[in-house]
Amino acid sequence: MSSPQLKNQHLMWRAGFGPAAGQLPQMKTLHPVQLFKALQKASSKKPDYIDVADNYLKGLVMGVDDIGKQVRELDREERRLIQQKQREAIRNLNLYWLTEMTDSNAQLREKMAFFWHGHFASRNINVFFQQQLLDIIRQNSLGSFRTLLHETSKSAAILNFLNAQQNRKGHPNENFAREVMELFTLGRGNYTENDVKEAARAFTGWSANVKGEFIFRKNQHDTGSKTILGKTGNMAGEDVLDILLEQKQTARFITRKIYRFFVNETEDKEKVEWLANRFYASDYNISKLMEDIFTSDWFYDKKNIGSRIKSPVELLVGIRRMLPMVVGNEEALLLIQRVLGQILFYPPNVAGWPGGKSWIDSSTLMMRLRIPQLISDEDQLNVRAKTDDDQMMGRMDHIDDGKSAKLPVPARKIGTPVNARIEWNTYLSYYESIPREQLLAAMQDTLLQLQPNYPADLIKSYSDSSGRENFLRTATLQIMSTPEYQLC
Repeated sequence: MSSPQLKNQHLMWRAGFGPAAGQLPQMKTLHPVQLFKALQKASSKKPDYIDVADNYLKGLVMGVDDIGKQVRELDREERRLIQQKQREAIRNLNLYWLTEMTDSNAQLREKMAFFWHGHFASRNINVFFQQQLLDIIRQNSLGSFRTLLHETSKSAAILNFLNAQQNRKGHPNENFAREVMELFTLGRGNYTENDVKEAARAFTGWSANVKGEFIFRKNQHDTGSKTILGKTGNMAGEDVLDILLEQKQTARFITRKIYRFFVNETEDKEKVEWLANRFYASDYNISKLMEDIFTSDWFYDKKNIGSRIKSPVELLVGIRRMLPMVVGNEEALLLIQRVLGQILFYPPNVAGWPGGKSWIDSSTLMMRLRIPQLISDEDQLNVRAKTDDDQMMGRMDHIDDGKSAKLPVPARKIGTPVNARIEWNTYLSYYESIPREQLLAAMQDTLLQLQPNYPADLIKSYSDSSGRENFLRTATLQIMSTPEYQLC
């Protein structure tokens, strides 16, 4: 039988990014249902729009109908400046959302948004498009999947990433229609090639302007009759989305993906089917689906606790929530994301991050085990980021040959300290009443979701035992540096 503390920590890791230091006393006192209701309430308020674009970029798009023409008229240096500012803005958006995941009380909302960020994956260096898509996802992360599907499908980020602007009457581009079926709704094998072709015709004319506003280009739309999943008519794109939502397979596909992300990668088919039936009957109410999961007894079964490998973002944010800190060198957080294989706003492809065991290989595991020590001391972050064309969208590090072109080179080894100042007081105060001989066991119960395989003497031998506070600090970092801490 799992303890209330273990169950509540399990809930915080799955319905959020792990418990914060200030929440530790509640982990022992609250019933998991009470905790979930508190998470629901804290996530019920609509989030503010995240806007990191600077005035230069805003001035460039404001009131402009054809930015492509305007950019072409700029000289090389001006175009380079725009690209640089876009990259800086995406960097700032990454760090801003990472901090929001860490500090926000709306943990359930941000964790759901993180899930949808991988589901509706988009790579685009236009910060306005990325901000808009992130806002759609955060606003609707716990609302109606019907609304979420319609709004994301009309977002500039998704339309541009999936080549919707190239989909015109007489010359259909099937990319958008295919991915909407395969990745967003039905899943592979639950539609025919003809369904894709016909749906592509229905989506002709869908586009967006430079401001990110959806545009329907009527003269590019195919008004002929189409047959999609057994239905025939003069369908538009919105009709296709509704037809996909009519299919119970869509509820089943989304539920299965949510189950594998929030519960266990090894799915229980009976439970998935039960959840999918209720999800479908509720007309795709996401909040009710998550309540069905997080308030069920089976969610807290031993087989589901400590069964997931933390994604790089979950790992980073979880450490920062347990050990509040001020990070002096935020560039290091971006480098860690890149080395571990998950950069926010740069999914490897339209399918998002595969997750699971793909997070771990010989190099990433060693880096994962080093992170707590790198955060806590002044050592340089001497790592070589992978040259991964999928991850970097072809934007390899470059050197200038003095001519018009730049030469791609392997990603460089970058040495830089994280410069983090951990604010230990809240975390340390949680252990004030615990006798010295019980401290290690108490820390392990707080930080780990399963029993450790290492001997207790191993942690003690690498910890500073010169005083109670020194032991708490160093042993905490040692526990966070174990393979067991990689699981939640």
